[in-house]
Amino acid sequence: MVDHLANTEINSQRIAAVENCFGASGQPLALPGRVLLGEGILTKECRKKPKPRIFFLFNDILVYGSIIINKRKYNSQHIIPLEDVTLETLPDTLQMKNRWMIKTSKKSFVVSAASLTERKEWISHLEECIKHLLTKTGRQPCREHAAPWIPDKATDICMRCTHTKFSTLTRRHHCRKCGFVVCADCSRQRFLMPRLSPKPLRVCNLCYRQLLAEEKKGAQVDQRQAEPIRSATIQGYEPSSGDDSDKSDEDKAEQWPADTEFYTSEVSWSSFHS
Repeated sequence: MVDHLANTEINSQRIAAVENCFGASGQPLALPGRVLLGEGILTKECRKKPKPRIFFLFNDILVYGSIIINKRKYNSQHIIPLEDVTLETLPDTLQMKNRWMIKTSKKSFVVSAASLTERKEWISHLEECIKHLLTKTGRQPCREHAAPWIPDKATDICMRCTHTKFSTLTRRHHCRKCGFVVCADCSRQRFLMPRLSPKPLRVCNLCYRQLLAEEKKGAQVDQRQAEPIRSATIQGYEPSSGDDSDKSDEDKAEQWPADTEFYTSEVSWSSFHS
């Protein structure tokens, strides 16, 4: 179907219509060989509360944005290369059913469909496109993914120290490494994670210590690997030379029940205290 539609007028018109809906705020989407395979509205679990988002599935990218006027105007365009995507189905919660997670190296988030059938169709088409792309490029599936952010309303207290209570004056923050909701005192550190951003990002104290330990371990490994090269140089040998957040808002959201399961593991978050 993709090959059949690739260079057709109807495909060009569909892509142009999507570009039109995003207007000047969106990036151009038309490329040789790119095909628009489907579209639909999914509910995205955002930081403040679940919100409807428009999604467009192409044969090589997934595009989504905020709905201003349905089928006429969208903004906040996000483009995700499908080669970077891994999918994971999730259990239902009281608030949302038919959920799954879209995981990438830069951002991971949860969406839900209106029905189980719709979820199966989305996942089936996404997996088929991802499989085709990986086969075509020879790449391996992405192994490292950004942590999804736990929704703000999932907890009234810091998920690290467990005693700071959030309020209008005491803000919630998110660790970019684990996605936990934490207070300012538990997330004063910044750490450079090039996979996520060229700038140092806020991380919780526990993740900061873990990242520092990993960095130190990596430096020691590099040093050990460099030793034979230095020895060879001393002996007269020359070493060979070698050459992507949702906008915050103040919308009120219902409190999440205490028994709501999120995305990390079967272990409750209280088991991860620093």
